[in-house]
Amino acid sequence: MISNSFLHISEEVRMALQTNRPVVALESTIISHGMPYPQNVETALRVEQTIRDCGAVPATIAVIGGNLIAGCTAEQIEYLGKQGTKVTKASRRDLPVLVARKMDGATTVTTTMMIAHMAGIQVFATGGIGGVHRGAETTMDISADLEELAQTPVMVVCAGAKSILDIGLTLEYLETKGVPVIGFGTDELPAFYTRKSGFGVDYRLDSPSEVAAAFIAQREMGIHNGMLVTNPVSEQYQMDKNTIDIAIEQAVAECNEKGIKGKATTPFLLARIKELTGGLSLDSNIHLVLNNARLAANVAVELSKYGAKC
Repeated sequence: MISNSFLHISEEVRMALQTNRPVVALESTIISHGMPYPQNVETALRVEQTIRDCGAVPATIAVIGGNLIAGCTAEQIEYLGKQGTKVTKASRRDLPVLVARKMDGATTVTTTMMIAHMAGIQVFATGGIGGVHRGAETTMDISADLEELAQTPVMVVCAGAKSILDIGLTLEYLETKGVPVIGFGTDELPAFYTRKSGFGVDYRLDSPSEVAAAFIAQREMGIHNGMLVTNPVSEQYQMDKNTIDIAIEQAVAECNEKGIKGKATTPFLLARIKELTGGLSLDSNIHLVLNNARLAANVAVELSKYGAKC
């Protein structure tokens, strides 16, 4: 655990870490930027309860008043949900200024990994990771999530790379950085809204204990990058591939026409895809996050059996 004056770990999470109880980190960008109010707050609390039901302790992470919070209260989650996009979407580069100015920040995959690692939390559940955006060969639009996975030893459980991305180039980037991409019960990388992307994973593992064992082996060998565990959305909640592909193509075209770039890209695309699919993409998003939370909690429980803080 890294000690710093800006890190504030909730009492529940601190006690869990000290007694080797399983803990699962959760991001807050999905609350402030990923869903509308009140669905964002309802979903965040539901995800936390899902983790508790699986025998682990949830730790929603955010920056509030310049403090790095590992374990938000229900009141803090409500605050983030109501503030919505007024809260800065905080990546690695934003943290120094947000902390110095005592501002609020909704943590992305990158900053959630960073703060989880500072707190000593090893497992993190999210929806999907960022990656290499379409057209990145000219725009150089590549998510900081990939660099964080290359350097921060936290396991990220997700439903694959967001389908708005160039999934092939995202996998190539992860391979270059030495990040293992695990398929949970699948040989093919999930594509967020759908169970298959057409691209293979590095390894298929079929149980939480197998995933935990691989992560322990990685840590014991002194390999300090993260591990990406991809978990397909349940069949009943996956979207029709043709429907989502058409919506993505239109949303990407509109994004380019409007000149939207950088950290505004993903929120715009997800919101526009929700409109184009009549809300079906949001429903799928909610259920895949719950699915990932269950898996992350089950893996954290297995990790705790090794005597490693998780």
